Amino acid sequence: MVLGQVFSPEAICVNLQSESKDEVFEELVEKLLEVYSGLDRTKVLNALLEREQKMSTGIFPGIAVPHARTDMVDKVCGVIGVSKKGIDYDSLDKKPVHLFFLLLSPVGDCEYHLRVITQLTQLIKIPGVCDEILAQKSENGVYSVICRYEENFV
Repeated sequence: MVLGQVFSPEAICVNLQSESKDEVFEELVEKLLEVYSGLDRTKVLNALLEREQKMSTGIFPGIAVPHARTDMVDKVCGVIGVSKKGIDYDSLDKKPVHLFFLLLSPVGDCEYHLRVITQLTQLIKIPGVCDEILAQKSENGVYSVICRYEENFV
């Protein structure tokens, strides 16, 4: 199980309060810092924003995968955010984003980073899975949905 290791119930926020793209980056990074101590908030934000300037990470309908590679981590770290009302994210389809999968990956580990992205893409493409995640009222509920679907990945 890859996603079940990268994301934990403690790294999930089912009720994001953000109303803008900048605010959601701040809120997700705060959650990341709660779970992964020792990270530099400013450096994490800058790494994510630098990557975002290249191209929006709002690449799937209603879903964004903000990510960055950095020497601040020695393994892939992630948090999930759920916005019931949606956030204008400058996504490729110009629609609001409801699900956020934030990832930080070490600079030297391309293989595992790609494996996580591949698993996440597989998950997102399963019909109805995003609606099921959005319907969850707890962090454990979101985590349970992800793990249940991921069990079927080859």
